[in-house]
Amino acid sequence: MSQTTPQTTPIASLNARRTYERIASVYDLLDAPYEIGLKRALRRGVFEGLSGAILDAGCGTGCNFVAYPAGVSASGCDASAAMLERARARAEKLGLLVELRRSDLTRLDWRDNRFDAIVATFVFACIEDHEQAAALSELRRVCKPDGEIRIVDYRLSPRPLVRARQKLMSAWLNGTFAATYTPTTEKYFDAAGLEVIEEKFIRSDVLKMIRLRPRKAN
Repeated sequence: MSQTTPQTTPIASLNARRTYERIASVYDLLDAPYEIGLKRALRRGVFEGLSGAILDAGCGTGCNFVAYPAGVSASGCDASAAMLERARARAEKLGLLVELRRSDLTRLDWRDNRFDAIVATFVFACIEDHEQAAALSELRRVCKPDGEIRIVDYRLSPRPLVRARQKLMSAWLNGTFAATYTPTTEKYFDAAGLEVIEEKFIRSDVLKMIRLRPRKAN
């Protein structure tokens, strides 16, 4: 029951887009250990309290769909057409109406001030440093002035043993998912016109959620 809108070929995150085009058919299998062991239990909490028009930015195969609050008007985007096809099938299986568009986060295909809330889970860890500011600026552009943006991503643990294990896993994470444990997102909040409402770890010291809002003009 999803609606898919064609979109021009995205211009950014070329490495990540190629990666996800390649692994789309097996993504859910590859990600199953992370999904079952970590992500699934957290998704509803990430969306808790949100209402109105919501954008699932970088929705992938639609793993967040089961966490959408009742009554929201949901949209999702991804740079990979193959991942979106999996998301479309998931939405239909769940009986959800989700507007899906192929759209790069650095060039979103929606008008200004379109969404009450935007959620990006495990997305900015796949965006290269030189694209972080542009992607954040686009989220701010399509977010309503009184709206909220929530970003969830991995972080390197300060605990020596956990950090060492993460570093050992980094090659797998990057090679398989074009992702990193050290996204540079937080460096660009100010330049993108965003201010932090709250930041907290939602799983030990390895998974952080940051709540943001558009900064009001002086």
